[in-house]
Amino acid sequence: MADINWKDFIHSDPEILVGKPVVKGTRLSVEFILGLFAKGWLEQQILENYPTLTKDSLRAVLAFAAECMREESLYAITTDKN
Repeated sequence: MADINWKDFIHSDPEILVGKPVVKGTRLSVEFILGLFAKGWLEQQILENYPTLTKDSLRAVLAFAAECMREESLYAITTDKN
């Protein structure tokens, strides 16, 4: 399967959700869609509930998140178990 260019599907506009990245043509933020996946929603459930989205737009959300993570430095957080 070919890589998807997330820039074809995701954009940021200060006039929409204070500039949060959203799927073009919607007010659905990348953060919101990732949250649905995190809550256990399946791709089909998201597509049924938000018909303006497509399989490619969902792939673009994940590609955007992956690229953002590649650019971040993450550190493990440990907790003491006393």
